[in-house]
Amino acid sequence: MKIIVVGGGKVGYYLTKTLLAKGHQVSLIEKEETRCQRIAEEFDILTINGDGTSIYNLADAGADNTDVVAAVTGSDEENLVACQMAKRKFAVPRTIARINNPKNERIFTELGVDTAISSTSLIAQSIEKEVVKGIIKTLLTFDKGDMEIVEVDLRPDAPAVNKSVQELAKHLPKDALLVSIIRGENSIIPKGDTIFAAGDAVIALTTVRKQDELKKVLAGKKAVD
Repeated sequence: MKIIVVGGGKVGYYLTKTLLAKGHQVSLIEKEETRCQRIAEEFDILTINGDGTSIYNLADAGADNTDVVAAVTGSDEENLVACQMAKRKFAVPRTIARINNPKNERIFTELGVDTAISSTSLIAQSIEKEVVKGIIKTLLTFDKGDMEIVEVDLRPDAPAVNKSVQELAKHLPKDALLVSIIRGENSIIPKGDTIFAAGDAVIALTTVRKQDELKKVLAGKKAVD
């Protein structure tokens, strides 16, 4: 599918990474020039340094020939307008909006957004203000089902440190998937022989009910202090 992602923050970054890994064609619109340039260099995709609510920037990103527009900025208003512009001006078949304030979910649906995704653990806050429970951060909560994308920080005494993905695999919850390891400025795709290091941020897809089990395996009991 051809997909336009509006917003290049953490959610937009990982969404783009995941979509590309699944073979989709992705273009991205991001206001911040430095962030935009970094994404363009890492993924080698069409990246527009501009405003996703602009009809011109949407057109430049290919909105007249795209299947999905996913607006995932830190602003509910921008996400709503971007989706409305995509739907009304370009007849994009499907629009998806991230909602930072769950109270806006109903109005988004009433105003024509096909799918509204609410990060319920970050009520009324943008993802940059991350609510932290111990050393696990909820990056995204899906409104259907109970799946979440989370980030787990590894302290020096975390049980995962100096162990390989293969060593931990049998202990991980069946409903958990390791997506990426952020080490400094680098992003690492976890493989069997990948060794976890202190200071790593582990990005994982998991169910809400398996979060504690995932934390215990990766970060130990102190993750819920």
